[in-house]
Amino acid sequence: MLFSPSRRHWTSAIRLAITLFGLPLTASTSGARPAALCASHHFYGTSKHIKPICGDCYTCSIGTMPSPAGPHVKSRCPQYPQSTITRFTVPDDKVDWNQKWPEYSPVNHTAPVVLKKPVWADPDIGSFSPKFNAVDGPVDRSSFEGKYKVESEKPLNPRGRTGLTGRGLLGRWGPNHAADPVVTRWKVDASGAKIHHSASKKPILQFVAIKRRDCGEWAIPGGMVDPGEQVSLTLQREFSEEALNSLSVKQSEREDIRKRIQNLFGSTGFQVYKGYVDDPRNTDNAWMETVVVNFHDEAGDSVSELPLQAGDDAGHVQWVDVDSSFGLYASHSHFLELVARERQAHW
Repeated sequence: MLFSPSRRHWTSAIRLAITLFGLPLTASTSGARPAALCASHHFYGTSKHIKPICGDCYTCSIGTMPSPAGPHVKSRCPQYPQSTITRFTVPDDKVDWNQKWPEYSPVNHTAPVVLKKPVWADPDIGSFSPKFNAVDGPVDRSSFEGKYKVESEKPLNPRGRTGLTGRGLLGRWGPNHAADPVVTRWKVDASGAKIHHSASKKPILQFVAIKRRDCGEWAIPGGMVDPGEQVSLTLQREFSEEALNSLSVKQSEREDIRKRIQNLFGSTGFQVYKGYVDDPRNTDNAWMETVVVNFHDEAGDSVSELPLQAGDDAGHVQWVDVDSSFGLYASHSHFLELVARERQAHW
């Protein structure tokens, strides 16, 4: 997931690209967002088949993945990202809010970029009255984790203490929602036949990977859900934005690209994960949540044939074999493992 520091420059451009592709356009924020860091998605979520029916309504099947085995870890990293701030140390047995801990004295920190009041960030508590655990105007303040506690007019991280209060680098009080599309295809030979791995004997999947500019690691393309935006559009927009660099497309190619993107993202998707993200930017009062969805080009005639080109947030983009030996940003490898298992592919 990326917070793009250059977002204020390309928001209008992305609007144009979406319009040219004939994709639905919803209200979007503008302004700079702080750069994302190499965070980790530590927890398992539900695995479901999803197919858009109306907006972001889905039909679901399949069982549930195991629940989290322990407290968040990255959310308690000693030094807060992009700062000299050191968190108050929180041991594993004191993470849970139900554990009484009168000595708890977290550091308060909200990054200067957030305090400058960009349009993607909330004001300070006291200057407005947000509706927590609900859809608050265009901003969704509900959590995939269920109802979270609110204390002294501020939301409490549903996974417990982090050693730091305020919003840090995050714009919203409470959950900050993101979406990550995993676009896959089968690896095939010159005749179009699936290529099987020599060891596992299973067919090999490939996915669209971007090389992040902020940390140089390969990752799944993704980004933040804008206020008023449906997650299904975020998934589609982020893929077009980061993997196809839509603005560079020639006029003669736009209709073909529009059809291919709509066909893929209008197909049945596999919901890989939906929930809390163990991210070093998290605080006691602000945290990351995401939806990870796999869209598979089974026949290889959809986006598989499109030329990939890195957008503003990516240094490079290419199709990469899904394999446990390929190192990825954060826990993206785990997400791909779930996809490979679902598709009965090599891992």
